[in-house]
Amino acid sequence: MNHAQIWNAIDTLAKEKGYSVSGLARASGLDATTFNKSKRLSTYGQERWPTTYSISKILNSTHTTFSEFAKYAE
Repeated sequence: MNHAQIWNAIDTLAKEKGYSVSGLARASGLDATTFNKSKRLSTYGQERWPTTYSISKILNSTHTTFSEFAKYAE
């Protein structure tokens, strides 16, 4: 999985579950800005990746398996 695929999976999961990315973050007990598009690249253009903790939180709160999440990344 590459950077774009991971973020696409998060965006798709949010949409499939009826959330914005901010809503998904809040529903998962994370800061609402965790998945904002503005945080996906640093000010120098370096890719920022979501943490495994954040991914785990959204999978648990949406009752999604990692296999299902991985399909969104394809």
